[in-house]
Amino acid sequence: MARFMIGRYGMDQLSKMVNYISFALLILTLFTHSMLLYILAVAGIIYSYYRAFSRNISKRYSENQAYLKVKYDVLKRFNQWKMRIKDSKTHRIFKCPSCSQKIRVPRGKGKILIKCPKCRIEFTRKS
Repeated sequence: MARFMIGRYGMDQLSKMVNYISFALLILTLFTHSMLLYILAVAGIIYSYYRAFSRNISKRYSENQAYLKVKYDVLKRFNQWKMRIKDSKTHRIFKCPSCSQKIRVPRGKGKILIKCPKCRIEFTRKS
């Protein structure tokens, strides 16, 4: 088997994710008996193995990089959203009127003078 895989791309993060989603769809098909879900699951498994046995390594690599970029962007936005909710009790975020830089200041201090660290403009806001 190892000799057969020489020169082939193998499994990467995109293939693994497609496999996980496909197997989840197969399990869901057991309960819903939906032919559409079954076809999508089998198509996903076939696509995953097609990628793994492909000899066009550069194309599969670029597909995986595009997937990783999208995954990173989604995780980054989710983590920012999560941190913003977590910090919302203790801090407030203001946008600089000049350069749109986000500035985090403590809550409950009344009217405060905020100095933008990027453009050095001062503005007053209520925290």
